[in-house]
Amino acid sequence: MKAKVNKDACIGCGACQMIAPEVFEINDDGVSEVIMKEIDEDQKDEVASAVESCPTGAISTEEE
Repeated sequence: MKAKVNKDACIGCGACQMIAPEVFEINDDGVSEVIMKEIDEDQKDEVASAVESCPTGAISTEEE
């Protein structure tokens, strides 16, 4: 699984980073970015929660 952040939609609220800190971080531009390119089985639930919690729907996932 891979996670993606639509930087145009992200408002940098930090919810994803709080839910899945090993996968997301807020960069110097104030928006979220994916720091873990391949999502481990252990992080799948956290990433799914981050997707659901994103207020702008900026996070998506895709299966490989």
